Amino acid sequence: APPGHTQDGGQDTSFRWQCVDQPIGKLLFRRFLEGVPQFAAAGALWSEIEAFEQCEDAEREELAKKLRSRFFTPGGSEHCGFLSAGATATPTG
Repeated sequence: APPGHTQDGGQDTSFRWQCVDQPIGKLLFRRFLEGVPQFAAAGALWSEIEAFEQCEDAEREELAKKLRSRFFTPGGSEHCGFLSAGATATPTG
């Protein structure tokens, strides 16, 4: 089946398709996150992760430290306490 469609020909209604893959859906969902105080940190984290994915390899370690401090550490300026321990664990290896 082509991307964005289910096997029966209907539209894919997954979160990824609607809010990540579709530009207008992504824009609207990001604006929603930014406009709701309890979700603002999640919106900021999403933006920072996208910036991290685009940065030069030489900058990644320092940027990763800043992300962990800001979003993953209790008391961080935009701590995302809803994330699981596995999601916020420092990678090994």
